[in-house]
Amino acid sequence: MAVSAAAIGAICPVTANLDVFLESTDPLTLTNAVAALLVLGDGRYVMQLRDFKPHIFYPGHWGLFGGAIDPGESENDALRRELHEELGLIAGIITRFVRLEFDLSPIGAGKVYRAVYEVPVADEQLAAFNLREGLACEALTAREILTERSVVPYDAFAVWMHHARLRLGPRVRTNPAPGCGSTDGDRT
Repeated sequence: MAVSAAAIGAICPVTANLDVFLESTDPLTLTNAVAALLVLGDGRYVMQLRDFKPHIFYPGHWGLFGGAIDPGESENDALRRELHEELGLIAGIITRFVRLEFDLSPIGAGKVYRAVYEVPVADEQLAAFNLREGLACEALTAREILTERSVVPYDAFAVWMHHARLRLGPRVRTNPAPGCGSTDGDRT
């Protein structure tokens, strides 16, 4: 599926290339974006180890698959396009889980958002992933993501909220594991 984590710096690869992460002066482009909580039937999340590219946010960190919403593109279409481009995945049911908004107006950068969707993934789909972007992808537990990896902070927050969703209130609904019935919520 990808290069092994051991071959690219093990669990904390960011320390292997701090210059790209902390010292780059390449401009960053702020844009509205989508991301996928790719959830396996056993509750693990499929995460991407981001490339060490100086022009991307959090190079060398683990994060959710996804990307920018192109002009005129819906969130749904953007997420489906990104998942196909990055993994060769043709997503079935996707459900918006949360929208994180960032107000960077005080530093002159405006406002952007990141819409995070839950996407159930079967084991067969995982086995067929064709990683086309990033250094690796791996199925990880919430504990591994939140305590053992260098993770993009807003993606870590989305994983934590998904993991703790039943504690957040009765209105938080998500997709069941494949074959386990239906739930309320926005489905697209």
